[in-house]
Amino acid sequence: DQVWTATSATASDFQAGGTNTPAFLAFSGNLQAQTVSDATTTKIDFETEQYDTDSAFASNTTFTVPSGKAGKYQFTANVSWYHDVGAFSRAFIMLYKNGSEFMRFERRGTDIYLGGYSQQSLNFTVDDDASAGDYYEVYGYFDSITGTYTFSDSKLANFFKGFKLIT
Repeated sequence: DQVWTATSATASDFQAGGTNTPAFLAFSGNLQAQTVSDATTTKIDFETEQYDTDSAFASNTTFTVPSGKAGKYQFTANVSWYHDVGAFSRAFIMLYKNGSEFMRFERRGTDIYLGGYSQQSLNFTVDDDASAGDYYEVYGYFDSITGTYTFSDSKLANFFKGFKLIT
């Protein structure tokens, strides 16, 4: 084992190699709220890209692992929704991989909210071993007891991001 002292170690002795790319961050940012049909799985639209190092995030919804960039990735998403007077029995956000549900994150419903407006959110962070060509998307689902549901229109509320981990 190497013993480091204040006089023998330099900054380069503690630096990791590599970069965390590809990387992307996309959000709902054009103030176009996305309506949600009751008890229907809905692909979430993230129409504004903050960054996309390898041009791998496309069609406002999908990240595809570029050729030659297989490895372990970390994905994070936050989805926020609001509703008028009403309640829901359950809400999910889901990470899809290659067109199929990969992970599901759930919130059980609450009592009826009588204040006229309520906003709630779900989020996740997931690591996955990805091959070139694998693609990832975020979906939402709401099972309404009463009321109307809409995905939030704020970039601070809805985002999807990911990057390749240095391993």
